[in-house]
Amino acid sequence: METLQLLGEGFAGALSLQNLMWVLIGCVLGTAVGVMPGLGSSMAVALLLPVTFALDPTAAFIMFSGVYFGGLFGDSTMGILMNTPGQASAIASTFEGHKMALDGRAAKALATAAIGAFIGGMVASVGVVFLAPVLADFSTQFGPAEFFALAVFAFAATSTVVTDDTVKGLASLFVGLGIAVVGIDSVSGAQRFTAGSPFLFDGISLVTVTVAILALGEVIYVACLERHVKGGAIVRPKGRPWLSKREFREAAPAWARGTAIGLPFGVVPAGGSEIPTFLAYGLEKRLDKRRKDPQFGKGAIRGLAAPEAAGNSTTGMAMGALLSLGLPISATAAIMLAAFQQYGLQPGPLLFDRAPDLVWSLLASFFIAMVVLLILNLPFAMLWAKLLLIPRPYLYAGITVFCAMGIYASSGSVFDLAVLLVVGVVGFLMRALDFPLAPLIIGMVLGPLAETSLRDAAMSANGDFAVLVQSPIAIGLYGVLVVVLGLSIVNRILEKRRVAS
Repeated sequence: METLQLLGEGFAGALSLQNLMWVLIGCVLGTAVGVMPGLGSSMAVALLLPVTFALDPTAAFIMFSGVYFGGLFGDSTMGILMNTPGQASAIASTFEGHKMALDGRAAKALATAAIGAFIGGMVASVGVVFLAPVLADFSTQFGPAEFFALAVFAFAATSTVVTDDTVKGLASLFVGLGIAVVGIDSVSGAQRFTAGSPFLFDGISLVTVTVAILALGEVIYVACLERHVKGGAIVRPKGRPWLSKREFREAAPAWARGTAIGLPFGVVPAGGSEIPTFLAYGLEKRLDKRRKDPQFGKGAIRGLAAPEAAGNSTTGMAMGALLSLGLPISATAAIMLAAFQQYGLQPGPLLFDRAPDLVWSLLASFFIAMVVLLILNLPFAMLWAKLLLIPRPYLYAGITVFCAMGIYASSGSVFDLAVLLVVGVVGFLMRALDFPLAPLIIGMVLGPLAETSLRDAAMSANGDFAVLVQSPIAIGLYGVLVVVLGLSIVNRILEKRRVAS
């Protein structure tokens, strides 16, 4: 009852005219960016981060949540209509969704995706409301050793489990950790990797790095390597975007199974919603083989419904892990964690005590965002597809200008613009060489936490590092990590054997 009372107070704040406006703006921006191939919610949040510092923190995070969820809604639109998903999380939806579109059922495919994303997001929002306070209370038992174990868990999972090449994943992680240690050491006061430049005494801005890696690096990559690539033709939806009773009954079990698969991945640092969407698709495909009339490969509605529900349920639960534990499970969540830190807030148990108005208004805005996104996407999906008519040179030139203006407006430093360009080139090289970007961002965000926790734990034990593995919670985290890594290795060995055979 106390949780429901707090949620009611959150709705009172989120339903104010100003906050409703920010929810709508976030949903529109997230959907618009998600629709365009190559972009995504992580780029949208990174671009908006420098220009939201003038906003009230509650308004800023309500808008970020709209962008976060809206990106997933928009990703599937292009996957269905053009067979070109906006992000990796929409790939599984493309398999059957585009076949439905080619079969003259594009409007129904878009409706299936929108309803699935709505169901997954709403169920996850309910779960977050009741689970986040419990996780926050549990995290009060965390000390330096436990926080260090949590950071190591995130580092190892995001750099090894969800990447095809473990070496590249670890290399990306260490680049992020290397950037994080530049500046003045907070304990000894010594300069670290500053080359004597006073501009680096305060370190390299996380905002500058995220904008450079995710936005400017993408622009350079498209300009240099993808300028001659053209997308396929858009399949124009016909008919009403509503499902018949038979189609709804067909999709409903898949929505439920996809939601159930996606929920646990929201609290595990496994790279976001890519894995659960493929797992949901794979389960529906296996179940389809048992039917007398298999539909997969012909535009099976269940092959689209399950991945959409799984993706949004994972995203919703990820916000719970971020708010209660300060644990980002994806690049977008890591950027939002950076945004909290820029406002002087640290997600975790203290956030629920120090900023309850912000937390509960944000949780209430999840429900509002789901309704707004359903209204925006169910009847107007074809209007969003018209964004592809924007010439790519104009689009990416505008993104470049927005990057520079945002960084200069937030810092007023020409040096930061030079850092933006240098790190943007690094982001381009990482894309060109197929290095994952998420480990770099998570390494930079959680690197200071890992360093501080390691030092505090060692000093509290008079230099005995055995204290890192003496806590039951820390041992449990390391144990789960070993199991996850073991399963990942087994899966890769089996996959190689299947490919060889």
